[in-house]
Amino acid sequence: MRAQNVVSAAGTSALMLAASAAAEQAVFNPTSLTAPFIEQFNENIADSRWTISRATKQTPVGDEIFSYVGQWEVEEPEVYPGIQGDRGLVLKTKAAHHAISTLFPEPIDPKGKPLVVQYEVKLQKGLECGGAYIKLLTEGEGGEGFRAGEDYTDKTPFTIMFGPDKCGSTNKVHFIFRHRNPITGEWEEKHLKNPPAPKITKTTALYTLIVNPDQTFEILINDESVKTGSLLEDFTPAVNPPKEIDDPEDFKPESWVDEAEIDDLEATKPADWDEDAPLMVTDNDATKPDDWLEDEPEYIPDPEAEKPEEWDDEEDGDWVPPMVPNPKCEEAAGCGPWIQPKIKNPNYKGKWTVPKIANPAYKGPWAAAKIPNPAFFEDLHPSDFTKIAGIGIELWTMTEDILFDNIFIGHDAPQAKKFADETFHVKKPIEKEAEGSLEDEDLDHPNTLVDKIRLKVYEFIHLASIDAASAVKQMPEVAAGLALTAFTTLGMLLALFGLIGSAPTKVKQTTTVKKTPSTKAVAPVAPAGEEEKKALEDAGVPVPNPEVTNPEVRKRTTRSTKD
Repeated sequence: MRAQNVVSAAGTSALMLAASAAAEQAVFNPTSLTAPFIEQFNENIADSRWTISRATKQTPVGDEIFSYVGQWEVEEPEVYPGIQGDRGLVLKTKAAHHAISTLFPEPIDPKGKPLVVQYEVKLQKGLECGGAYIKLLTEGEGGEGFRAGEDYTDKTPFTIMFGPDKCGSTNKVHFIFRHRNPITGEWEEKHLKNPPAPKITKTTALYTLIVNPDQTFEILINDESVKTGSLLEDFTPAVNPPKEIDDPEDFKPESWVDEAEIDDLEATKPADWDEDAPLMVTDNDATKPDDWLEDEPEYIPDPEAEKPEEWDDEEDGDWVPPMVPNPKCEEAAGCGPWIQPKIKNPNYKGKWTVPKIANPAYKGPWAAAKIPNPAFFEDLHPSDFTKIAGIGIELWTMTEDILFDNIFIGHDAPQAKKFADETFHVKKPIEKEAEGSLEDEDLDHPNTLVDKIRLKVYEFIHLASIDAASAVKQMPEVAAGLALTAFTTLGMLLALFGLIGSAPTKVKQTTTVKKTPSTKAVAPVAPAGEEEKKALEDAGVPVPNPEVTNPEVRKRTTRSTKD
């Protein structure tokens, strides 16, 4: 092993120890942030505000009845666990209907304010066929409030449905909102056009929806924007109906002519039109090529084929070798009897049909007359959703162990981002490292202890390049850690080159401090006075002795500094 590899290994070992400490210290603590609704699932379901549905649901076809028998649990993840003690709501049953809901402390009124919906999903076993979306449930009319509880079903009215769904050709992040026609009073679901694809991974994914009072929206996955648009333009059916519609009482007149062309009744088949003329005829001008081998067959018995030993002529009949293309034919123009080729008949016309002419009575395509739409309205602020009473999760899935966590419902997008920094961005690098997919961009946010250590070291090196003494004063703990790493590295180097590890040598303590070469490796710059020396001693860093005059030591130190 080369010396520089030993040094790198020692530094890596020190960081790995720090990383282990970080993993041990990544312990869950409830957030201190506030919002209209935050859920981190700190209690078991029986002791929490969540209610499991005991209702039944009826399928639209066949009148089949199913019960919500799917089990729910609050537990830590089993696959790629992140923060110690961080629990979530887990859908536990495969191929079953699940439903659970809760009320908000107070109904949330989105009118005139941004609405932020954010939550985490961890598909611990992937997602074969099913959903992982949530629904924001509509507050009942008249102020009586939402009271689904054990009666919560897929028919319970919702204001917004948001989240991933995958089954067959379906693979998208739903964004659906219900809108009420103020003229007819009818509710209609508005579905996002061209929705983004979800993240189907076994690590935690963060889904965020932001709807603004200016009718714009944004969907983010793992804090990255994946879809933006307008509530007025990017949903189907459109929020606002057309101003005019076809008159339902207007019918096309019987005399209306909408045929652009008609048969030419005066046309007759020409006398020289031969309908029986063939499409292809013999090329009488063709002649046989000079190298055509008319006496050679196109296929010959395979000369390399041999009759199998187990072949019995009496039982199996006469053995015939397989036929292969004649190699002589490949070198010539062809083999076998020569026949004049066929060419397209220049006199071919096919069946005669009556030609078409422009219809003199043609009036064009008929269209019904337009009348004012009696159901027309213009809602320029569909973001003023109906009040939201609670949140529900109602799913059928073929994949179990789907975990939901860290739900945020509010009006403050920066606050939701802070919440994600405390939760998702802390567990993301831990989970990815466990999965073996940690990438450089995952370290952009210094959330784990090892990331913070790395940034501290970089900061110390930067300060030391300007003023070493000031760096030690400002960051004594980093200086001490680097000193420990340097001692470890030097020990490994000395052991490698056989300078230590043989017969023990008794050395006075003062001599050890002054003359050990490690002091040169610890301090990047020698202190210039008593004040700097005291700062190093207070930090626990060995102080280099300026009296060392060994030219070889100075030579090696100078060379390493230049390198």
